[in-house]
Amino acid sequence: MRLDPPVAEALDKIALMQNRIGGTPPEVYFKLGKPYETNAYNLSQGKRLYSWFGCKRCHADGQGGSGPGFLDGWWYYGPELVSIFASIRDGRPHGMPAFGKQMTTDQIWQLAGYVQTIGAYEGKTAAPSRNDDKQTRPAENRAPAKLLFDEGPSPVHSDQGPTP
Repeated sequence: MRLDPPVAEALDKIALMQNRIGGTPPEVYFKLGKPYETNAYNLSQGKRLYSWFGCKRCHADGQGGSGPGFLDGWWYYGPELVSIFASIRDGRPHGMPAFGKQMTTDQIWQLAGYVQTIGAYEGKTAAPSRNDDKQTRPAENRAPAKLLFDEGPSPVHSDQGPTP
């Protein structure tokens, strides 16, 4: 997805609170339908950028390392997408470098959307970018229906209740 220059410029104008934690995305973000939270293509691009820019070196796969983890549900600067965007674009004190000069606004939003899906903040559901025979590989957010809805008997252990 290539954004028109005025849209890309508008997406860069976020409203942060004075403490630089939390805020709101620009109005155009909502007019686009929150594409960085719900679109499988943008989330997959965010995942690619997470590896490409070496985020794993500090944050691992969300478990943390020299940088904070995302899986514990506790975020230094807030779990809102706009806070994650600001952290990536502007950096944070004590170790988080700024990537605003190395990435486009669209890429920063994609990466922020992916980082938010790693965290324990809120479950995300995304529609696959393609759901037909032309898709080159299965969507990452889809599991085979049999595994999701298997009606087989559930195992009962002797220490967990009466025997059937």
